[in-house]
Amino acid sequence: MKVFKSSDANDLIQLHQSNQFALAEKKAKALLEDFPKELILHNVLGVSLEAQKKFKEAADSYRNILKIQPQFAEMQFNLGSVLYQMGDSEGAILNYQKAIQIKPDLVVAYFNLGIAYQSQSQFDKALGAYKKAIELEPGFYEAHGSLGAVYLVQGEFDEAIKSFKQSLKIQDHARGHFNLGNAYRNQGHLEEAIQSYRKALEKNPQDAEVCSVIGDALWHQGEIVEANRWLREAVSINPENPIANYNLATFLHDNKKFQDAYEFYKVSQLNDWQERALYCLYKTKQFDIFEKELSVAIGKKNTSPLLATLSTHYAKNFHKKDRYNFCPDPLHFVFHGQVDALKDPKDNLLQSLLSDITKADISERMQSRLVNGIQSSGNLFKRKDPSFKRLSQEITLLIKKYYDHYKHEDSMFIKAFPKTIEFSSSWFVKMQTGGHLSSHIHEEGWISGAVYLSIPQQKKHPDEGGIELSVDGDDYPRMHDDFEKKLYLPQVGDVVFFPSSVFHRTIPFSSNEERICIAFDLKPANF
Repeated sequence: MKVFKSSDANDLIQLHQSNQFALAEKKAKALLEDFPKELILHNVLGVSLEAQKKFKEAADSYRNILKIQPQFAEMQFNLGSVLYQMGDSEGAILNYQKAIQIKPDLVVAYFNLGIAYQSQSQFDKALGAYKKAIELEPGFYEAHGSLGAVYLVQGEFDEAIKSFKQSLKIQDHARGHFNLGNAYRNQGHLEEAIQSYRKALEKNPQDAEVCSVIGDALWHQGEIVEANRWLREAVSINPENPIANYNLATFLHDNKKFQDAYEFYKVSQLNDWQERALYCLYKTKQFDIFEKELSVAIGKKNTSPLLATLSTHYAKNFHKKDRYNFCPDPLHFVFHGQVDALKDPKDNLLQSLLSDITKADISERMQSRLVNGIQSSGNLFKRKDPSFKRLSQEITLLIKKYYDHYKHEDSMFIKAFPKTIEFSSSWFVKMQTGGHLSSHIHEEGWISGAVYLSIPQQKKHPDEGGIELSVDGDDYPRMHDDFEKKLYLPQVGDVVFFPSSVFHRTIPFSSNEERICIAFDLKPANF
């Protein structure tokens, strides 16, 4: 009768520890033929398979252990980890929970449970899991960081900052400074964001992504020369980095260097790179290449506002059929409503908003299309200020009415619009005499809009201060001037909704009054 020797187990463990995973796998399988119930053999086999990314076989190995010993908490954890790597978050959650039931103080199980919940957008449950991990191990800096990441997604920027700072207090690490920078940036504090990014770079000077976000933040501060230097440095460090290439491309795009931007978009292969590359081709009048690449893009995407803008303009410009069914008749979907609370003299919402816009600690963002005005940075509707929170709720109710109004329309813009929506961005715009925004769209939105808080009343021309919407704009190349337009003259409390693919601009005004609005993009939560 063969006897299992501890030396055999030690040899296997050494093979695994020396990264000889294939050999460890082979020897473990051989020994299991003689000793099928030895847990350590199944375990070494499982971790060796996992290290080779043979996840299905690793899961089977862990399951074999649990058949022999179901109350083995660490194996429940290991199985959960493998299932998560296989894309089975629900299965992972179940096994992490089993591990915790068996061993309530298994800290890493709570941490990984939080990661799994977070991947499913179950943010409250993720917060609970991370907090439990921290309760059991207060010095678990990764858990503090992950807690901050969830707060960041939820728009709880103050809490996110606290968590990231606590993580950094325990362990000074590059990712912590990077995350802290992102929290500051979302709060609209660009200078603090840049300082944090620089600290991250001190820890890892060759991090292309950090160089890129520094450049992007400087760009939004209006530091064009410095932004260009940092963005190009990022690409120099890692020529293949998608974020570095994309951020440089958008910078060049904004500065009208379209051919250069086109090349960097192609390298990035990130987010909406195809549409933005098409934009560059269209602006440089490379129509033959544009038409070919447009056909390819249409076949791959059916829910892109920028692609809709380009397709519609091209069709109307060259008197062709618009083949893209996201929103081929965009002006039909322009909707004029109102926030009743802003028109009610007994309600203090309007005054609260105007006061918070004036007094709140919100950084400005440089906006090249804005003349004689300022635009806020960050996402207003993710701030804690009661006025912004209430306004976001009011607009959310209106957007539901908007959907009900158009829900039977035959376009992907409506058909693909889910019930759960989120504000992907929101900002205020304050203009003075001569203020206006030139024609543009909101590439990263779905439905865009503006709610008006102050409108000039003294006019030399009746159109002053109005908003013009059109299927043409942004100096797109024109073969003719026959493009549809709509003009709205909003009053305080009015809201104008429109597909993000629609061109819109502000008509300059001559009075010395202020024009103040809060603009926003709404986006389906699953996009």
